[in-house]
Formats: sequence, C-alpha cells, structure tokens
Amino acid sequence: MNDEEKDSLKLKNNIVTLDDVDLRILQALQEDSRQTYTALGERFGVTHSTVYDRIKRMEEQGVIRKYTALIDNERIGMRMITALVTVYTEPKQTEKVAERLANYPAVSEVYTSLSDEFIIIAKVFAPTQESLHDFIANSVAPLPGVLRIRTSIVTKKLKETLFSIYHDSKEHIYNKEHLK
Repeated sequence: MNDEEKDSLKLKNNIVTLDDVDLRILQALQEDSRQTYTALGERFGVTHSTVYDRIKRMEEQGVIRKYTALIDNERIGMRMITALVTVYTEPKQTEKVAERLANYPAVSEVYTSLSDEFIIIAKVFAPTQESLHDFIANSVAPLPGVLRIRTSIVTKKLKETLFSIYHDSKEHIYNKEHLK
C-alpha cells in the first residue's frame, strides 16, 4: 500500500474524508456500478488494485452502503401511481410517525422537515388510486400523532436521478444557463 492509499479515507470527528480519486470513483460507480476495477483505474490514472483497495475501504467504512439495480417499472409493465404524501404531525410524534412510514414497502423515501409546522414527506407507490387511498386511510391516517395529510399524485416525471457527490471545480450545481 503506497502513501497515496494510506492518506485515503481518514476519519475526522467520525466523518470519513475522501480525496479526489475517491470522489471520482464514487461518481463513476453511481453512473454504472458494473465497471471493472481496471476500467476505473485507466479512467483515473491509478492501478486496478488501488481502485479495488479504495472501494473495499469505502464499503468497510459504510461510505458505500449497497449496490442495486434501478428498474424501469413501466418497461416491464408495472404501471404504478407515484404520490408525494405530506403528513402533518404533532411535534412530539414526528419521528415516530416517520419511522413507521419508513417500514412500509409501498414507501420508498421518507423525509422530515421543520418549517412553521412539523411535516413528513413520503414518496409512495401504489398500483391503483384505490390501493393508494386504502394505504393512506388504513395505514397512515390512524398513526398516533397524525394531524392531517395532503397527497399529491405525480402526473409527469421530468427527472429522477441520484445526486452526484462529485462536482468538478469548473462545474456548478446551479448553472446560470439552465435558469434562462
């Protein structure tokens, strides 16, 4: 193991610090996790063993939690209704309600937010409007601490991607050209 590899993945205040090569490897894996260590090494000017060692350490440190396949449900005939469900809660119950929602298979994402009210936003999938209604009426509404629910059914998906953790210094998250 060379000095470059030893410097990779330092812990500071229980936070893993990553160097430029680590970040580029992570971005490449987000784009396509089936790339070979050799291909990644060639792309970033390091050996395949360096890529292998860095990926293994990032897995061991919990930086890389899992590998998964993104499936196009419509392509295989699974037409699902996607709904963003906003759940308004009693302040002391927000975390408990959010944890319960996170355990339902129909729920893919759960976020909590505190603005002027305590709210939970959940992304829910259902095969029909009736099953969506049943889920909300029978599983969400009865939870202790739920005050009210607002459901927004997604009618068109314009973009759905993972957030890329690596941004080159020449790039900007908010490009002014996109705002025109």
